[in-house]
Amino acid sequence: MSEEDTLFEVKDGIGTITLNRPKAMNALTLAQVEKIDPQLRAWAEDDAVHCVVIQGTGEKAFCAGGDVVALYKAGQAKDEPYLATFYAEEYRLNRLMKMYPKPYVALIDGVTMGGGVGVSVHGSHRVASERTLFAMPETGIGMFPDVGGTYFLPRLPGKLGMYLALTGARLRAADCYYTGIATHYVPSNRLADMVKAMGEAETEAKTADQMQQCVTAVLDMYHEEPGTAPLEKHRAQIDQCFAADSVEGILDRLAEDGSEWATQTAETIRQKSPTATKVAFKQMQVGAQVEFDRAMQIEYRLSQRFMAGPDFFEGVRALLVEKDNAPKWMPADLEGVEEEAVDAYFAPLQQGDLTFD
Repeated sequence: MSEEDTLFEVKDGIGTITLNRPKAMNALTLAQVEKIDPQLRAWAEDDAVHCVVIQGTGEKAFCAGGDVVALYKAGQAKDEPYLATFYAEEYRLNRLMKMYPKPYVALIDGVTMGGGVGVSVHGSHRVASERTLFAMPETGIGMFPDVGGTYFLPRLPGKLGMYLALTGARLRAADCYYTGIATHYVPSNRLADMVKAMGEAETEAKTADQMQQCVTAVLDMYHEEPGTAPLEKHRAQIDQCFAADSVEGILDRLAEDGSEWATQTAETIRQKSPTATKVAFKQMQVGAQVEFDRAMQIEYRLSQRFMAGPDFFEGVRALLVEKDNAPKWMPADLEGVEEEAVDAYFAPLQQGDLTFD
């Protein structure tokens, strides 16, 4: 990977990270993670840096996800060390962003999915634009909604997190703002001016709290109302149907609802990996009860179990490599996924839990 795949700049007190792989929709690689982590740590200690901004190159994507094709190839090559290292380092980076001592502003201006969610949603400020397209689509490739999904999804209003986890629903800016995934909405053509204004305001900040207040004040000034959220129309149905105590129970409630929306939602769930769907359901239940560090340790357990199973590699093959869009899940249906098998995904790893510095 060339050095230009990740750009770092400090100007007017703002450290900017630019994901610079536009042809790959800025998909996040392990090499990028290994660059961003130490740079963030250095900026945290640098008094000349008051705030961090992360953005993507190009007009299509902020970051379309982790580099799952690289993971697929590593799986084909039986490169277990890579599969372990990728997730460990990615999750540590997500935690660093969650705990960051300075304002961390993600410009989710474009496609933001999977790994792109992980390097944005945990920041103190998340700015959506008219180009935002947000999703956690992992169950569709035989994976679970990771990069902190265990923590942030169950904490969305009502049952929206469970809905997003099981369906991989794609949200535009209004929905991102409605759910709290985005803290602000700023049109794409005003983002550069907003960042410039942040730099001018930050020169007056002396403490971490003042820095946060300065950034919030600037973003509030540039914020516009994104319009009515489509999710709001279905909120009561989501909260009712996705409050069931099992995936099958959710499908039963959707069938009882009988609306076109409910029928389409049920069909969407049935197309996903049955194993991933049932694991994601339990993940949402467990995640609601644990703190962030524990959530990330649980995700690491799950990641390694999915890397040892067939569905992730089959899903990536079908949707992203051979693109026949006909994954053959194992088991093929929800009835074939036993509760004991789901529980086993959450059990401690022989090599121990993920650790943090």
